Amino acid sequence: MTPRIPTLDLRPWHTGDPAVRDELAATVDRALQSAGFLLVTGHGIDPDLRTRIRTAAGEFFRLPAGAKAAYSVKVGERGWLGPGAEANGYAEGTETPPDLKESLSFAAEAPTGDAAVDAEWFKPNTWPAEVPSLHGLVDSYLRQMRTLSDQLLELLGAALGEPEDFFTRHTGHPTWGFNINWYPARDVVGEPQEGQFRIGPHTDFGTVTVLDRQDGKGGLQVYTDDGWQDAPYDPAALTVNIGDLMARWTGDRWRSGRHRVLPPPADVPSEELMSLVYFYECDPGTRVASLPAPTGRTAYEPVDSHTYLRAKLDAISVE
Repeated sequence: MTPRIPTLDLRPWHTGDPAVRDELAATVDRALQSAGFLLVTGHGIDPDLRTRIRTAAGEFFRLPAGAKAAYSVKVGERGWLGPGAEANGYAEGTETPPDLKESLSFAAEAPTGDAAVDAEWFKPNTWPAEVPSLHGLVDSYLRQMRTLSDQLLELLGAALGEPEDFFTRHTGHPTWGFNINWYPARDVVGEPQEGQFRIGPHTDFGTVTVLDRQDGKGGLQVYTDDGWQDAPYDPAALTVNIGDLMARWTGDRWRSGRHRVLPPPADVPSEELMSLVYFYECDPGTRVASLPAPTGRTAYEPVDSHTYLRAKLDAISVE
């Protein structure tokens, strides 16, 4: 029986014969219907680069609070999201205490030439002067993430029985977000409040999310028909899930991957984790219309992609 969250080697998608590619696409379709999550190997992302980003980001997160405060921003902006800035459970209507994390947040910045669009979605990133190595490392990683995300969208298009460019025809100048999430140890944050998580239960907002995570007792859980379960972990794999925009695009054929990150564990009070999270979206102004039956199952009204995304981002900000 195919696991609800399978691990897929992407290499046959690029090199395999049609039958192998068809089976891979069918596995993707089944997995995204049941959980909205996949693990992928053969992705080509340099593991040493991921390690170096964590090392550099760790230097920033361990700075005094006053130094980090110079980069403080609200959710959806570029900079430091400090303790208490975000409560992801709010996005699904669940009032939770603020998430027990800090983030360095970056986003698309290459201007389109449309002043209004650029002012909202393509502003310059802010790079911590105290950690000068971070900028080049992240830029290298983001180039690889953009390529991988488009490859994943091509696979997703085929999994729906559509042309491979069904989604990528809308990623000529896309928006994306990138968070380096630091989950401090219980020794640092203290006893969690009732209902408080490192990240509260939520779904992501865009098309695909590509996550490089670390394993731990206070780690990622995924919601399936069987309830909450620990996400499978493979150090060679990246975790991929789809977001609300993709679920809407498919007419709810695929499930937006609901997930949470558990509180720091009491029995391992020194456990800290760091995740690299790449949120891929599409071109601003994309008209997202649900695929009709029999592929789609819910006929949503078409929406402007970025009007939709902005409302989602506003929902999780703790004012």
